[in-house]
Formats: sequence, C-alpha cells, structure tokens
Amino acid sequence: MSRTSPLSPPKLRDEVYRSGDSEYPLTRFDEIHSALTSRTYTRHMAGSDSREIERKYAIADSRPIPALVSLAGVARVQRPRVLTLEAVYFDTAELSLDEQHITLRRRTGGDDAGWHLKLPVSADERSELHEPLGTDPELVPARLGRMVAVHTRGRALVPVVNLNTRRTVRRLLGPNDEILAFFCDDEVEAVRLVPSPLSQSWREWELELVDGNSSLLNAADALFAAAGVVRSDSPSKLAHALGVREPRQSLSAPPSSRSAGELLVPAFADYRRELVSQDPRVREELPDAVHRMRVSVARMRAAIATFRPLLSDEAHSRLRPELSWIGHTLGAARDAEVMIAWAASVLQSERVDLVLGPIADRMERQLRRDSDEARSVLRDALDSSRYFRLLDSVDALASGEMLTPQAEARAKDALPQLVDRRIARLRKAMHSADKAHDPSQHDLALHEVRKEAKKVRYAAQLISSLRPKRTKRLATAATAIQEVLGTHQDSVIARQVLLRLSTDAGNAGENTFTYGRLHALEQARAEDSEAEYERALRRIPKHLDGA
Repeated sequence: MSRTSPLSPPKLRDEVYRSGDSEYPLTRFDEIHSALTSRTYTRHMAGSDSREIERKYAIADSRPIPALVSLAGVARVQRPRVLTLEAVYFDTAELSLDEQHITLRRRTGGDDAGWHLKLPVSADERSELHEPLGTDPELVPARLGRMVAVHTRGRALVPVVNLNTRRTVRRLLGPNDEILAFFCDDEVEAVRLVPSPLSQSWREWELELVDGNSSLLNAADALFAAAGVVRSDSPSKLAHALGVREPRQSLSAPPSSRSAGELLVPAFADYRRELVSQDPRVREELPDAVHRMRVSVARMRAAIATFRPLLSDEAHSRLRPELSWIGHTLGAARDAEVMIAWAASVLQSERVDLVLGPIADRMERQLRRDSDEARSVLRDALDSSRYFRLLDSVDALASGEMLTPQAEARAKDALPQLVDRRIARLRKAMHSADKAHDPSQHDLALHEVRKEAKKVRYAAQLISSLRPKRTKRLATAATAIQEVLGTHQDSVIARQVLLRLSTDAGNAGENTFTYGRLHALEQARAEDSEAEYERALRRIPKHLDGA
C-alpha cells in the first residue's frame, strides 16, 4: 500500500558536527564529504521506508460494516477490492522481536509484496521498512537483519507464523478525491509454528491513514463502538497468532523502596534504551548515530565507575571493560567523522594562496580511508558474539540484577558521598596535569582531566533530583572543562593527522608548507584552550556541598 513518502536521504547541508565545544558546519563539506554522502544516499534509497498509522478492531461475528461515508471528512467510499495475501513471519525461536513489538514478514499478494519490517513508534504508529521479495523465501534481506541485530544477537531468524488473509479493501476519499485512509475487512487464517503448533482463524477490521489525520481514527472508534465493535487487544496479526504470553520484566522498574537503587536503575534503563535505539542507526550510518551511541556507553561506564560499591563484581570485572571496548571502537569512528569535518573547515578558512600542493586531495583520500577502516572495524564489532553478550549484560544492569545490598541505602545518604569521591578524582587528575611538563605527557594528562570531568558531569546529572541547584552548578562547571578540553583534544588529534599527512606528502615530493602552517594554527588553538581551562578549573568545588 502507498503510505507516506519514502524517507529522504540524510540532511547534511544545514547540520554541524560537534566535538567538545567545537562546531564544524557541514555546509563546508563540499569537497571532502561529497563521496561519503553520495554513498549514504544510494544505500538509503535501496529499499523504501514509510510510517504506518492504523488501528485494528476485533470482530466476533459476521456483522455488517457501518456506513463509512458518515465519517467526518469522508466524501465517498470506493467500491471494495478483494485481495489474497500470504505472509510468513520471522523471529528467533525465543521470539526476541515479538518481545519488542517488532514485526518482520515476507508477504506475497496485494500491492506491497515484499519483506516488511515494522518498528513501534507509538500505540497507533509504526515505522515500516520495505525490501524486495528476493529469490530465497527464507533469506532475510541483509538490511532488515542489521536493523534488528541488537535484539536477535546472533540468533537465527526462522519462520514462526504462516498467515493467509482474504482482504476486502475500501478506499475512503475526501472532497477532492484524495485518499484519506484504507479500510480493510480481513478474514485471517494463521498457523503458529513456535513455541507450539496452533491453528486459528478470526476476522478483524483495520483502518490505516494515508492523507487523513487522527480525527478520522477517533471518529471511526465512535462509529464502530456504536455498532458494538471495539479496538483489538492485539497490536498486530502476529501478536494475535502467537497468543498471550507472560510479559517480560520491565527494564525500568526500580526497587520498591526509596533507595539508591531507585535512582540508579532508571538511569541505567535510559542508557540502555538509547544504546539499543542507536544501534540500527549506526549500522545504517545515519548522522550523529555514532556520537549518540558513544555517549550512552560513556554514561553507563561512568555510572558504574562512580557508584561502584552499589554494583556487583560482574559490573566492574566484566561489563565495564566490555563497555570500554565498544566505546573505544565507536570513538575511532566518531574521531574519523570529526576529522573529515575539521579538514573541510580549515581548508575553507585558509587563503587560497597559502594552500600549496594537492593537500585537499590527499586529505580527502586519507581521511576517507581512515573513516572506512574505522567503520569496518565498528561493523565487525557490532556483528560479533562479544558485542551481543555485552548487550545481555547491559540488560541485566538495566533490570537491577547487578545491584548489591548496599544499593538499598537511602539515596540521599549514599549517592552524594560517591559523587564527592568522583570530584576528588577529578581534582587529582588536575593536579597531575599541572605537574606534567613533557608536552606529550601533558596532553595525555589533560585528556584524563577531560574524562574525569565528564564522569563528574554525568554523576551530577544522575543525582540531580536529590540536590537540584548544587548538582546543576557542579554539572555546569564540569561541562565547561569537558568542552574546553574537548577542543584541546581535537587539536591533538588534528596535529597527529597533519604530521602523518605531511610526512607522506614529503615522501611523495609534494609541497608541505600548508601542513606546517595548519599544525602551527592547531598548536595555537590548543594553547588558547589551555588558557580557558585554567579559568574553568577554578569553578570545580572540593565536594558537592561546596558547589
């Protein structure tokens, strides 16, 4: 069926990349970034994507359809069209997708034959991804498999339900003959294959919006209710076929008492949700996905480190090192993104007569190779059993399984003390950086300060409900250090890239003047950021009560 228009290719022209407090406008990507964006556009147009907004109604008998033309805004109803649809639904043997209200099917018949992946957006709305039928009826298209890998975690996708539908479709038209919605009267025969074989048949109505709005759905609710027809309890035909199963434990359910765990568990659940939601976006290489997934991992790592006494040994000895691994892998891909933006920016800002030699071409080739290599490593990591087992541990953390008895202490007593310890570590890192005189060691020490400032910021934000004003001041002070040292770290990475490119260019007999000039400008940028850092560090208190 034709629904909303396919998703547009990622909008790049009016966005910025951010690192620290630096912003690199993508409007300057003309020369270096064009190759990357063209590849992204081609990939996203390979299938078609849409949003599906619909409601389903349970029909217990053969009662007639009410007068649909009486619905507000409907001018006329087209004559019915009968379709025969056959669909095979896929999931893991454990029904991992069904747990997340995700539907993956291969359908033949009708106007939208092909593979369909439906992802929940709200109670009435789902995002739907389409791929062609292909030649193998049991080979899930690679793109759709990537989109659900964070849930399937290496487990095979197998047929779980065969479903045949005799569908009678009526188009509801507006005053200008625009299609407001499709009304479908479905007679369904389903054969469940797992967990145990079961055959069922039922009738249901489905109203799917095209150019109509939610008021049409609400009017239909009232019209059908007057005829004794109510909304279906099953969100999909697949859910109906699989039957009622025990609901999974909520990942965000906090302990019943007002405890430290009551604040930690919802925070971990939020970090998990962001990680899981960004995983398919990273696989699709959508803008800002790597950055957002990396931040969710960093927040989780920081919380585990800060609130260590409240968490089990498993969280520290197994989960945190694995989060560090995937975080560094994401970081390499993110750094490559930032360097592409940086290169475009610095070359655009230079005078034409000071850009000597084929520097733009060399930068584009090398940074693209760096990006491709980092992305390849990241893709391999996301498809590894190591990553899938990490996700299992993240689930356990987010459900509260890794809390220790100490987490039962009152939040206002236990958590501020642990934040004070984190502040002390930040101040110690500042002292070490002040004592590091060797330039390379000094850069590394400042990077450690930045990481500690980030942990302080995340910790303050996590316990903000306990002491709102003080945690806000602390988070603001820590953010200032994090951002200014983010600029410093960007400069460190940029100088490393310039040195490498300059060496290669010199070996090739090219003019290296511009590389040296840019290196000097980056050195000056680092010195400016250090001066800002010296002012910012004075705002860090010795403890939370001093904020």
